[in-house]
Amino acid sequence: MATVTEKLEGMDVWLYHGRIYIPNTYSAGAIGSRFLIELRDNKRIMGARCPACNRVYVPARSVCKDCFGQLDELVEVSSRGTLLTYTVCQRGSRVQPVETPIIYGIIQLDGADNGFVHMLGEVEPEQLRIGMRVQAVFKEKREASILDIKYFKPLG
Repeated sequence: MATVTEKLEGMDVWLYHGRIYIPNTYSAGAIGSRFLIELRDNKRIMGARCPACNRVYVPARSVCKDCFGQLDELVEVSSRGTLLTYTVCQRGSRVQPVETPIIYGIIQLDGADNGFVHMLGEVEPEQLRIGMRVQAVFKEKREASILDIKYFKPLG
């Protein structure tokens, strides 16, 4: 694509049509890193517990969304949980780690007070139902990524 700039008529605004390469690095922070290391090394899902209101957040975070308390205590939560809602994506993209259709769910793990988004596997879209019980399936080779949880599958 050719780089083109144009001035909007009657305005002091220039448009740039093209691609700008912006390298970046994401830091998970201290709490997020501990969360990811537990996934990688021990296949354990950790939540961050708020000392003020006792809420447990998964994935672990550093600040409570309700009372803004500082979170630094990690507690283990279950690898099993409840499917709160889901969607089925029929089109993939370059960043998707699996083939289509991709099923995403919001899962509330036992011991957590919030749901988080992850993929569902070993299930057909027509078998899904809100409230179904699911369990994490971990990758064999893990690298401290949320994708160390390969997907969640329905329980028995």
